[in-house]
Amino acid sequence: MVAGKNGITYADAGVDIDAGNALVERIKPAAKRTVRPGVMSGLGGFGALFDLKAAGYSDPVLVAATDGVGTKLRIAIDTGEVDGVGVDLVAMCVNDLVCQGAEPLFFLDYFATGRLETEKAARIIEGIAKGCELSGCALIGGETAEMPGMYPDGDFDLAGFAVGAIERGCDLPSGVAAGDVLLGLASDGVHSNGYSLVRKLVDISGLGWDSPCPWGEGTLGAALLTPTRLYVKQALSAVRSGGVHALAHITGGGLTENLPRVLPDGLGVDIDLNAWELPDVFKWLATTGDMADAEMLKTFNSGIGMILVVGAAEADRVQSVLSAHGEKVFVLGHVREGEGVHYEGCLV
Repeated sequence: MVAGKNGITYADAGVDIDAGNALVERIKPAAKRTVRPGVMSGLGGFGALFDLKAAGYSDPVLVAATDGVGTKLRIAIDTGEVDGVGVDLVAMCVNDLVCQGAEPLFFLDYFATGRLETEKAARIIEGIAKGCELSGCALIGGETAEMPGMYPDGDFDLAGFAVGAIERGCDLPSGVAAGDVLLGLASDGVHSNGYSLVRKLVDISGLGWDSPCPWGEGTLGAALLTPTRLYVKQALSAVRSGGVHALAHITGGGLTENLPRVLPDGLGVDIDLNAWELPDVFKWLATTGDMADAEMLKTFNSGIGMILVVGAAEADRVQSVLSAHGEKVFVLGHVREGEGVHYEGCLV
C-alpha cells in the first residue's frame, strides 16, 4: 500500500492526467469511424499494428510523409475556430503521399499544448478523424502532450504522420515526357501555406479576424480557415485508370517550385495563366499587398491545389475520371523540352 501523503501532485505542476484520459475516451468514437481493412489495434496501446496483407497488398513498398499546419494555427487559436485545422493536418500529409502513387493507410497525430482543454482538443482531433475518414486512412494512434511553460495559455501545435503503400514498381513520377498535358484541380483557398504572409497582409489591411470577409460571407478569420482540400480518392482513381505520369501537390513554393519536383532533368512546363480564374481570396491578397504575379505563383497555390501530368493520348479520359468525382478540371498547359516553368498570360 502506498503511504498516504498530501504533498505536491503532477496536477499542481500543470499536467492533468485525468483530462488526458478523458480526451482519449472522447475521441475513440471518431477514431473508430476511420477503421479500414488492415487495422489490427486501435487507440490506447503503446503502439499500433497494421496488416498490409489484409489491406490487399502482395508486394508493398511503404511511403511515409509528415507535415504540420504552419502559422494558420495562429488564426485558429486567436479566433477559437479550431474544427478545421485537423483536416488541414491530414490533407498536408496524405496529399503528398498520393503524389508518389501511394494509398494512405494510417495516420498518427501529435498534439501539444501548455494546458489541456478537453473540449478544444477533442474538436481538433475530431477534425483529424474527419480528414482521415474522407481520405480512406485510419487514425490508429497519436500523442497528446501537455507541457506547461512551453506554450502560452491557449496555444497549441500540431504535427501529422501518414503512412501509405504502393505495389512495387508502381511508384510515381514515372514516364514524364515532352507533350504530356497538365491537368489542374481547384483549391479551396489558401490551404495551409503562406500564412505568415497572409497574416502580414491582414495587418496591412487594418482588418481583424472578426471583420466581415471582403470577398465573401462570414468573417475574415473564418474564410481564411477554410480547410485544405483532400485530393486522395479522385487522384488515386485517375492513377489507377492509367496514363498519369506524375502528380504535384501545390504547397509552399506554389506552382513555380512544386512542378519542377516531378520533372526529369531537361524538361520544363508551359502554363497558361488564363486557363483558370484566380479565386477571390487571392485577388484580395494580391491587391492588398500590390503583389506581382511571380510572387503570388511562388508563395500561394493561386487556386490550383493539385496538378496531374498525363500522357497526351490519355488526357481526355483522365479528365473524365476526375470529372466523375466532381472535379472541375483545368487544362493548364504541357510539358516541353527545356528547363523551368514558363507562364503565359496574366494571373491578376
